[in-house]
Amino acid sequence: MAPPEKVKSLPRADVEAIFRRFHEIEPEPKGELDYSNAFTLLVAVVLSAQATDVGVNKATKHLFALATTPAEMVALGLDRITELIKTIGLYRGKAKNVLALSQILLDQHGGEVPSDRESLEALPGVGRKTANVVLNIWFGQPAIAVDTHLFRVGNRTGLAPGKTPLAVEETLLRVIPEQYLLHAHHWLILHGRYVCKARKPECWRCVIRPWCRFEPKTPAPDGTVKQRA
Repeated sequence: MAPPEKVKSLPRADVEAIFRRFHEIEPEPKGELDYSNAFTLLVAVVLSAQATDVGVNKATKHLFALATTPAEMVALGLDRITELIKTIGLYRGKAKNVLALSQILLDQHGGEVPSDRESLEALPGVGRKTANVVLNIWFGQPAIAVDTHLFRVGNRTGLAPGKTPLAVEETLLRVIPEQYLLHAHHWLILHGRYVCKARKPECWRCVIRPWCRFEPKTPAPDGTVKQRA
C-alpha cells in the first residue's frame, strides 16, 4: 500500500456521526465470502488474498462441496485442492497453505479453528488481516482487518489517517465508539469497495459525505451533486 497523503483527523463527534449513519442504513452488514463454519471461513479468507470475493466463491463452491473440515481437506490432497482452486490467483501457493493449515488444525487444535490471534497467525497463509477477519466474523470480536479498501477510506475521509495498515487499524480501534466496533470492518470495507473507490470515488451518493475530508468531492455523472439523505 502506497503511503497516503496526509489528511487531518476527524473530530470524535464526526466519527460518531459517520458510524451512526452507517448503522441507520445497514444495522448488520455482512461480508461477501461464502462459508458454512469457522474452517470454511478461514480457508475462504486465505484464498481471498489478491483475489475478488466473487472469484473465491466460484472456486470454493466446488471445494467446499467436497471438504468442509480439516480432515476432509487433508483427505483431498494437494493435487485435488490445487485443481479445485486453479481459477484463483496464486493458487498453487494457496493450495499448499490450505493443506498445511488443515493438517496443523488436526495436529495441534483438535480440528478446530482457534479463537486467539497468536494461534491463527501461526497458521500457513494467515497474517494479521486474515486473523482479524476470522476473529471478527466468526468469533464476534471487535477486530478490524485493514485491506486496501479500508486503508483508503481511513486515510481519505480523515477517520484514521495512517502510513501503514497497522496504524490505521490501531487508530480506528481507538476512535470508533464501542457500540459500532463489531460491524465497523464491514461498513468500511463495503463503503470502500462500492462507493469510495480508488480512482474515482462516487461522492455524489456517499452517505458520509457531510463529514468526509476528501476534496474535491467528485460530481455526479450529469454534473449535479446528489447525496443520499
